[in-house]
Amino acid sequence: MRRTAQLFFVALLAGGVTLGAYKLFFEKEQFTFVAQNETTPFLTTSMPTSPKGAGINEVDFTVAAEKTINAVVHVKNMTVSPANPLAEFFYGFKGGQTPQIGTGSGVIISPDGYIVTNNHVIDKANSLEITLNNNKSYEAEIVGTDPSSDIALLKIEVENPLPYLAFGDSDNAKIGEWVLAVGNPFNLTSTVTAGIVSAKARSISTNRDQSFIQTDAAVNPGNSGGALVNTNGDLIGINTAITSQTGSYVGYSFAVPSNIAKKVVDDLLEFGKVQKGILGISALSLDSPQAKEMNIDQVNGVYVAGVEDESGAEEAGLKEGDIIKQVGNIKVSKFSELTGYLSSKRPGDVVEVLVDRGGETKTFEVELKKRQTEILPVMGLQVKNLSKEDQKKYKTKKGVKITNVPERYRGYELEDKVMILIDDNEIRDVEDAKELFQKITRYGRTSITLLGENGERERLIFQ
Repeated sequence: MRRTAQLFFVALLAGGVTLGAYKLFFEKEQFTFVAQNETTPFLTTSMPTSPKGAGINEVDFTVAAEKTINAVVHVKNMTVSPANPLAEFFYGFKGGQTPQIGTGSGVIISPDGYIVTNNHVIDKANSLEITLNNNKSYEAEIVGTDPSSDIALLKIEVENPLPYLAFGDSDNAKIGEWVLAVGNPFNLTSTVTAGIVSAKARSISTNRDQSFIQTDAAVNPGNSGGALVNTNGDLIGINTAITSQTGSYVGYSFAVPSNIAKKVVDDLLEFGKVQKGILGISALSLDSPQAKEMNIDQVNGVYVAGVEDESGAEEAGLKEGDIIKQVGNIKVSKFSELTGYLSSKRPGDVVEVLVDRGGETKTFEVELKKRQTEILPVMGLQVKNLSKEDQKKYKTKKGVKITNVPERYRGYELEDKVMILIDDNEIRDVEDAKELFQKITRYGRTSITLLGENGERERLIFQ
């Protein structure tokens, strides 16, 4: 009995020593240190990261992929190159009149067959063929296009309802959020790639007002017009561009935000063309020499360099020198964020604009209006809509006033005259003028009908 008690005591002592050694040398305590007497409110913790890899494996892409893949289609664009007049003259046949095929992607946005894609995917098409993910093919018609946003709307006639995607709210997309790009790269069938939102309100051209979602999901030739969706399967963008010397994916790509795409689609269905709401300000580029001279190159916001006459901005009270900090519920730190928000609005919409004026915060309610001035393609004429005074002076309610003329047309005395017709097509406003000038070529003949200050009419032919 005494020997048993001794053995028990030795075993108990050995167990205590082993447990103490483990606690002292091997076990790492998990707790949070809080410094009570320090001014910085930082917390330091030794809590381990997720055993699943800091959350990366906790994201499930399968639901979004299943919802998306059948709503993305293959778009085949058949174009015929124009006849070569020199070949016809010398050899007696229409050389160069060969068919060319381009491909891209599209997204079904309604069960009755409306499809959104990029304008550059279907540009100059003689015929369009849509192939669904189940390999059924349909001939498509173009409902409308908007080259400035690179969005086009197509329609196919179907017997049964189609799977489709609902537009999400791209304003709610967050940098770092997981997204999927779905399309038909390299003429393959529907392909899904994953990435994150790398940036928002990204502009990739100095010549156009753009506001793209940037992502690192792999996008290659053929993906254009495909879907960018979040992990819920909501459509938050239309994949449109990559910037690469090789023409293939190099780590980032760009998508038209869904709020802009939806607004373009709604306008095309309701009005036949896009209705653009203009704030009525000109902004100063912060990397320009002028901004550096004025010491405003570090401004966080949009610096108002000018306010257009009879614009919503002028009527609301915005002034040169104001710095726009927020519009609606969107904070503004650069011009592309402002244009991205306004691209989802129409003339007549009222937006709340918060500005910094000399260190004081002011808020204005601005009614968006149609664009009052345009620089016309091909000829480069600057025109503006007629004011009430102009209508009385020139005795017309339609047409546009030429306010600036490039040097090569100075001899025609076009400035301050009202343009009312282009090739017998009536001009109502600057949008009509821009649309008509986009259809003319540098190699054809164009006639322009003008009104002088006394109502005299003249017609000029340019070639």
